[in-house]
Amino acid sequence: MKLATAEEMRLLDQTAINEYGIPGVLLMENAGLAVVHAIKDYFSGPLARKRVMVIAGKGNNGGDGFVVARHLANAGCDVKLFLLCKPEELHGDAALNWKIARKMNIRYQLILTERDLNVVKVALMYTELVVDGIFGTGFQGAAQGTIAKLIELVNEAGKPVISIDLPSGMEADTGRVNGACIKARCTVTFGLPKIGLVLEPGASFVGKMLVADISLPQELVVKQPLRRFLLDQDFCRQLLPVRAIDSHKGSFGHVLVIGGAPGMTGAVTLAATAAVRSGAGLVTAAVPAGLSSVMAMKLTEAMSLSLPETGSGTLSLSALGVIEKAAGNKVIVLGPGLSRQQETQDLVRSFLANIPCPVVLDADGLFALSGCQDFIKNSSYPVVLTPHPGEMARLLGVSSGEIQANRREIVEKAAREWQAVLVLKGAKTVVATPEGNLYVNPTGNPGMATGGSGDVLAGMIGALLAQGMKAEHAAAVAVYLHGAAGDEGARRGSQASLTAGDIIDYLPLIFQRLEERL
Repeated sequence: MKLATAEEMRLLDQTAINEYGIPGVLLMENAGLAVVHAIKDYFSGPLARKRVMVIAGKGNNGGDGFVVARHLANAGCDVKLFLLCKPEELHGDAALNWKIARKMNIRYQLILTERDLNVVKVALMYTELVVDGIFGTGFQGAAQGTIAKLIELVNEAGKPVISIDLPSGMEADTGRVNGACIKARCTVTFGLPKIGLVLEPGASFVGKMLVADISLPQELVVKQPLRRFLLDQDFCRQLLPVRAIDSHKGSFGHVLVIGGAPGMTGAVTLAATAAVRSGAGLVTAAVPAGLSSVMAMKLTEAMSLSLPETGSGTLSLSALGVIEKAAGNKVIVLGPGLSRQQETQDLVRSFLANIPCPVVLDADGLFALSGCQDFIKNSSYPVVLTPHPGEMARLLGVSSGEIQANRREIVEKAAREWQAVLVLKGAKTVVATPEGNLYVNPTGNPGMATGGSGDVLAGMIGALLAQGMKAEHAAAVAVYLHGAAGDEGARRGSQASLTAGDIIDYLPLIFQRLEERL
């Protein structure tokens, strides 16, 4: 599903108005009607005598709110408008719909000062539903003064809220919440989802998201160069490789997982097993020589390769020649359980200086990349990086807090500068490409914040790459399936007890659901 920024959505609206001749007031009418439909669904019955309060700001969101109030009044609702500006501050289509509401004698109350909030407190005691039309997609920063206090009152009242286009108080392009923000039960967004609705922390305020058709021409949406997407099952299904009847194991690629150190063989095991479970035809785990027999016992479906090791049992710089020789026609997953021993890190940097095949770089492999990003920028093969916020912060020399506060902007810029596909893990993992595409993942849960989960994801990406998928699609599909498997594990067990191995165990079920409709 395509996602839009506030500016992209504004341009779509303006093109519909100016080039297709669709009046703006009609778009507003359709938006308001979509919210009314959501209200009907919420009440699951007649609207007559239902008590609803509509809170309207001075922009087009307020205008949508006036449309909602009008239709609710016609349906017999006990509806009251709360206007957060003087009527003369309204303009355009919003002003027109305000005049209609006044001619219909819909009750209203101006909320201009903190003293006026006493009326809101009383209304919140008796209302059954609140409609939030305070701020629109142009909102940035933090709600101030009376409006901030009003938002806090609404949240404290605990009454169900339906937000118009987005919860008031969050930024449409980033999902940032810098102050008071409406905690919605449901958000009805128009035309296309705004990207902030699916990014944290904003996504936690959205509730159920409904995407409403407000009569924007479909061809207009299709031809717009929108490059941000919300991942879903249909998207992944279309990209999943279809297996020909005469296929053999060589048809589905060979993944070489390189890593391992004393005490960290589990990471390689998880990555290799995930690669097998994700469809790779062949998988080899390349580990320090002293661990080769351990890996042979741990892995049944994957092969093992013994590599030269240091005195401390980690991979030696002399392993480079063996790796380069073994890399032909393979996809390498580099980093699980690798260690940060200096010679091992030197090995990674030497490998990255002349990348011989597609690479997924994870964990301690990313640690070695710091300061050497030009190596991957100059690679003639696809490179996928899979940092969590702490690893991304180290690569950029900033704090983890800065990464989390600017996830979309940072990952898009870094992918472009480093010419790599970037998977920034965390709640609502994002995948960015050098060409400017961005994929937001809705699957996953806090139970997946457990050791080995990232190793599983790296192995999955490697497997999909080995089967011929483009790097950005391999990363995006793997992220979605990884989260979906984690969700299934949490649903059948619990988030608290979820393990990385559980994620692997549920991959067959998740793949089956995709394949059923191929």
